[in-house]
Amino acid sequence: MNGIAEFAPRALALEARFVSAPGAATGGVAVLLRLEGLAAFALAIAAYAHLGASWIGFAALFLAPDLAIAGYLFGPRLGAFVYNLAHAYLAPLALGAAGLALGAPAAEGLALVWIAHIGFDRALGFGLKYPTSFGHSHLGRLGRAAR
Repeated sequence: MNGIAEFAPRALALEARFVSAPGAATGGVAVLLRLEGLAAFALAIAAYAHLGASWIGFAALFLAPDLAIAGYLFGPRLGAFVYNLAHAYLAPLALGAAGLALGAPAAEGLALVWIAHIGFDRALGFGLKYPTSFGHSHLGRLGRAAR
């Protein structure tokens, strides 16, 4: 019995080395999260087309949420916080709901571009960031952090 009690912590520590990143989704869960992002991207594109808003505006605003990367100029903790605010669905969903309630199609369109961006990022594996570094996300490690 003593042997198992001593072996278990070592086995868990060894297993942790093979996980893509502490706190990151792996396997089927990671695939499901990426497919969910792809679905959000596709639905936002379809809703944007139905709204009849400008595709030039869509193209111009599509990468705007990535400006939140500038938060990393002030360190990884603040950078992750600012990046995550711009890359979580909560704010664009609230904006879209307000746009619908107030009859403001510009707000609806902006929200759909924002949702499309987040979905596209998730489909590519760019997840919400942990405060340890930009490359450490809930979908795994990116860039130099992956090596």
